[in-house]
Amino acid sequence: MSMDTITRLVDGTLPDPDGGDPLSVPTRRVVIADSLAGYEAEPIWDLDFEAPFAVVSDPMTHDVMGGRVERALGSIGAVVPVHLGDRPHADMETAGKLMAQTAEAATIIAVGSGTINDLSKFAAARQNKRCAVYATAPSMNGYTSVNAAITENGLKKSLAAVAPEAVLMDLDVLAAAPVRMIRSGLGDSVCRPTAQTDWLLSHLLFDGPYREAPFALFAEDEEALFAEPEALVAGDLEAMGRLARTLVLSGFGMTICGGSYPASQGEHLISHYIEMMAPPEWEEVFHGEQIAVTTGVMARLQERMLEGERPEVRPSSPTKDSVTAHFGAETGASCWDEFSHKKADQAQADRLNARLEERWPAMCETIAATALPADQIHSILTRAGAPTTFADIGLERDFFAGAVRHAREIRNRYTFLDLAADAGRLDVDALI
Repeated sequence: MSMDTITRLVDGTLPDPDGGDPLSVPTRRVVIADSLAGYEAEPIWDLDFEAPFAVVSDPMTHDVMGGRVERALGSIGAVVPVHLGDRPHADMETAGKLMAQTAEAATIIAVGSGTINDLSKFAAARQNKRCAVYATAPSMNGYTSVNAAITENGLKKSLAAVAPEAVLMDLDVLAAAPVRMIRSGLGDSVCRPTAQTDWLLSHLLFDGPYREAPFALFAEDEEALFAEPEALVAGDLEAMGRLARTLVLSGFGMTICGGSYPASQGEHLISHYIEMMAPPEWEEVFHGEQIAVTTGVMARLQERMLEGERPEVRPSSPTKDSVTAHFGAETGASCWDEFSHKKADQAQADRLNARLEERWPAMCETIAATALPADQIHSILTRAGAPTTFADIGLERDFFAGAVRHAREIRNRYTFLDLAADAGRLDVDALI
């Protein structure tokens, strides 16, 4: 069903569940096949991508697929191989180097997963070039989104990027990816309930935008995926297809909404904090592994808040000085610029309390319909062998507790972290 959904979405014929014109996305072709062997160049040819093709990979993704993509595309045009170093970082410095390396190319072809995809989409947007991506792991949901997670001045930001016009997924390659990357993709998918819950909270409290469409796209695949997470790590191609479609459609959901709102809320704020503030000796883990852990925290927090008494909001306690002292001068200034827009003063607290008094029971009922119990999320992750605790991703308790307390300060996005903190109910010890 979801492959038909993808086809109709790309064709511009899928009805919008929220009403209005049919949904549309800038991606023109999505191929999810058991194997792309012998077919690698055909979509690039069909869509009239222009050479030279800058094929971007790192040592691992080059061995897995980049070499064969370079050879295949070499049969239809000039290829500029761009081999990034081992484990490249999605930051402005690396993006600048990539733009220099791809300056003479007409098309940027990403061969990889999160970091390479983000760097390539961002570089293509900055250079007004077309882009396509060959996925090498089912590790994250950003393949089809029009934003890229790029670190700038120490702060991880969601920056404008060009959507890949073609997204190509070889399920044999995805299933052969390191099992941690497969679990990472599950982690980046299992946050749907917590992200939707946070977005709904903001919508119901502030009357901001909200849409059902991004969640309706992959509801059927998500249900089957969550029912059999063990199949993913057992190499089952049918299960891998469900994960691949869920990741693609989640990315499309962000594109449809014009931002990462449906897929990135409180759980991602905690994850971003970890990446920004982690001690130098910390061995970095995959993004989705972090999200698996932080999703559990948010699910427990949301559950406790929704099952408890109506919260009573007080003015937000963080100040410019406290934020700067915690994050450092440069990063702290960027964080304060974000947080100050949602910081509740007494007047804002009064308005929120009036709204909570009026709407809290109805809000709880509406939100509960989208959520999954925290215990169910924990079961999904543990059955796939995914991490669920801060220790599983190599973090100390005190650092992780600080991440949960301060994550809301890095971005102007209102979540249950804000509501709980301002109501004096962010009991970190009970959550981690």
